[in-house]
Amino acid sequence: MSDLPEPTAGLFVGREHRLPVRIYYEDTDFSGVVYHANYLRYLERGRSDFLRLAGVSHSDLLDGEQPIAFVVTRMELDFKRPARIDDALVVRTTYDRVKGPRLFISQTITRGDDLIAQAVVNAACIRLDGRPSKPPPGMAEKLRPWFAPE
Repeated sequence: MSDLPEPTAGLFVGREHRLPVRIYYEDTDFSGVVYHANYLRYLERGRSDFLRLAGVSHSDLLDGEQPIAFVVTRMELDFKRPARIDDALVVRTTYDRVKGPRLFISQTITRGDDLIAQAVVNAACIRLDGRPSKPPPGMAEKLRPWFAPE
């Protein structure tokens, strides 16, 4: 019934996923700068949309024979410059490698040529009881083309 396009999930440029993000009033603090915790949301969207475009569905992982979810186990986040209302940012994500249940991810947020923030993220696949689990074989195969060369 609607001619509206689907929300963007970004695109791949080489092995890097790029997700455009617009800064709205609700994203900012009283000074007009993006509130620091919101960068975590943008990074999460980048990781999730990377997986979505690579053919890995969170809902399929939860509905599988052995339901799997993700947890962030470590994040190192450096803020370089402030982002402000109406800025057009790009969240850039690479899934670098997998080792056992762990996924190693690199992310940056840019505004044009300016680096706004950069993050090193470790995530883990877990079963619903909270125990670590290797990624399902189908997921690992879908992500393999995007990993950094060894």
